[in-house]
Amino acid sequence: MRESRPQPLILQWRKNHLPYDIVLNILERLPVKSVIRFRFVCKFWDSLITTPYFISTHLNFNNKESHDNANGYVIHMGSSRSSDRQVCTVALDRTFDRISEVQIPIDISLDSVRMVGSCNGLLCFAKHGSRKAIYFCNPSIRKFKTLPEPCLGHLKHVSVGFAYHSENNDYKVVRISSSPWMSIVSLPEIEVYTLSSDSWRSIGIEFATNVIVYDYNCRLTIPLVSGALHWLAHIKEGEEKQGIDIIMAFDVNTEKFRKLAAFPHVFIETNPCDRYLTSFKRKLAFITFGSSEQPGSPCSIWVMMEYGVVESWIKLSVIPFERVPRCIAFTEYGSLLIWSSNDQVENQGSKFVSFDAETLHKKDLDIQYTSFAATFVESLVLLDEANVICY
Repeated sequence: MRESRPQPLILQWRKNHLPYDIVLNILERLPVKSVIRFRFVCKFWDSLITTPYFISTHLNFNNKESHDNANGYVIHMGSSRSSDRQVCTVALDRTFDRISEVQIPIDISLDSVRMVGSCNGLLCFAKHGSRKAIYFCNPSIRKFKTLPEPCLGHLKHVSVGFAYHSENNDYKVVRISSSPWMSIVSLPEIEVYTLSSDSWRSIGIEFATNVIVYDYNCRLTIPLVSGALHWLAHIKEGEEKQGIDIIMAFDVNTEKFRKLAAFPHVFIETNPCDRYLTSFKRKLAFITFGSSEQPGSPCSIWVMMEYGVVESWIKLSVIPFERVPRCIAFTEYGSLLIWSSNDQVENQGSKFVSFDAETLHKKDLDIQYTSFAATFVESLVLLDEANVICY
């Protein structure tokens, strides 16, 4: 007698349990830790939860919930050498109250790496120096991935940016290596890594050949605004090779570089070491230090209100400092996190503080040895990826 063909798992589920759409609707609303536990209920749930569609749907729902509740998270890491096991602290964005602590892999020492960026709960780190050792880490699901070694070498200055490509639901790392300042000896070397292919590709810059990329503040991540990563750069053009400073934008979708509209003359007057490109509430922003009109090293925050329009730059605020502080990050809701030394008003020692960039409200944070900070969201990114390590 011919044996009956077993029903597909999905048909068995539909016959004996809740409808598929209801199960999906419930699971996508659960916290990450709960979703991970439900993988072990049955094979069907495990196969559902690890699909790219569910991972993306769960992320989009939780991002919307976080935005609607006017709350979010920031993740910060210390540089203390007192323990071999490095710890990340997740805190509420607006209050900086600690929510939880998560460990990152033991073989990453935060004294030897910098944070490249944070996208959808996925952290990207790169080792100092040549920055050829690059890592992905999702502390929510304790997944860790070492990226393949870049194909190109390094000239002198190496800068790395990290971005989410929303159109393809993919993640990209851009690595730029350029000549030393004021000593252009060869073309910049640029390569792009994509998570979907797990490989690097070399690309070029069409609008210029002589380019030096500024990346003086290794604490601030390369800003991702309007689907592009942005660098401050110095190029030499024309027969006399006169140098000009520009904002260089890398379109994450087309993988093409372009020159963004020039910035106001006040930026050119400041020392390149005292001006930083960043993002403020998803808009391109500048931080400059020093002014001939004020004593000390006042921090001026400029914001491009309309992307790509030079006339839309406005000076948002000025924060007085006696000395140039160490800028750590802007949070999603507009607070500037700073490691401040010898504050002009209170004349105290070094401390970690946050400033509301619009109201100038200051809050001392009970945090020590913070070296990096970024906005953060719990997610399942990397759950379905190959060549990852659980820790």
